[in-house]
Amino acid sequence: MDDITLYCFAQSGNSYKAALMLNLCALPWTPRFVDYFNGETRSEAYRAVNPMGEAPVLEYTADGRRERVSQSGVILDLLAGATGRFGWADEAGRREVLRWLLFDNHKFTSYTATYRWLVAIARNGDPAVLEFLKARMLGAFAIAERQLGTRDWIAGAQPTIADLSMCGYLYFEDEIGIDLGREFPNLKRWLGRIAALPGWKHPYDLMPGQAPARP
Repeated sequence: MDDITLYCFAQSGNSYKAALMLNLCALPWTPRFVDYFNGETRSEAYRAVNPMGEAPVLEYTADGRRERVSQSGVILDLLAGATGRFGWADEAGRREVLRWLLFDNHKFTSYTATYRWLVAIARNGDPAVLEFLKARMLGAFAIAERQLGTRDWIAGAQPTIADLSMCGYLYFEDEIGIDLGREFPNLKRWLGRIAALPGWKHPYDLMPGQAPARP
């Protein structure tokens, strides 16, 4: 796998999952800015890249062929297989990682990303909708908080792609408006462990695009 390009933009936590994996694995890669806020993902040209109209998309060369892969979980799985990093030791470990990846996509990232979008970016959420989303998000946080109460990593003795998937939106803590250190201290310490891995960068430092000022 070489000549790697990641279609991404700075505000996308799903893009961050793939970008972070690339950086932690010290793979040379080039970000290709996706102009999401001006409608690029809805264009015919972009739908030719990814019919789902989403970011991230990983583009790379393997065996002389140019390949494209979308969906952050699939990209993480591909990179774990290609690099031997952040994977699992056996079939039971593979299933445990998959279990948390599916939980992330269904309940953890899904509610967190939608809530953060309405609160920090669109700023137009219906109060009842926001209340529902926040309750679902906090419920998912509580599950992860309990999981991390007796262990350092979500799905194994070492960090895996489950950790890199589930952390995708949590470094936007100030935009979500949750004090993780006070309300979910195990989550906060876990984010610190991930941030201590060589190659870690904040999403706004890792991917292109206009980003709000950070302290």
